[in-house]
Amino acid sequence: MPMKIFSSLFIVFLLLLQAFAEASIDNAVNSETNMNEGGDHIAALNKNYHHPKINCHFACSRRCRKASRQKICTRACGTCCMRCNCVPPGTYGNKNACPCYASLRTHGNKPKCP
Repeated sequence: MPMKIFSSLFIVFLLLLQAFAEASIDNAVNSETNMNEGGDHIAALNKNYHHPKINCHFACSRRCRKASRQKICTRACGTCCMRCNCVPPGTYGNKNACPCYASLRTHGNKPKCP
């Protein structure tokens, strides 16, 4: 007899636990739906998304390997890479692959990034 009571109490406990779990999932879905209706979902998604970091030293070494002034090229490229988190492919040009990299300028309004 006590075994039947224990098993029935255990089943009731599991049912209650499942009900609470489903209720918390429903609350999470409803809050996400409300966020989508408010228009702030794009800002929330962008806030939580982090672009993967690239190895700036390697990318800039590759970019500046044919430059006549490699140390200056690598230093400028490193600054641009840290800000933009991208380096265009190749040793020259191809700046359309990384618009941020292409848009950075010096105080004299010359392109900052090699």
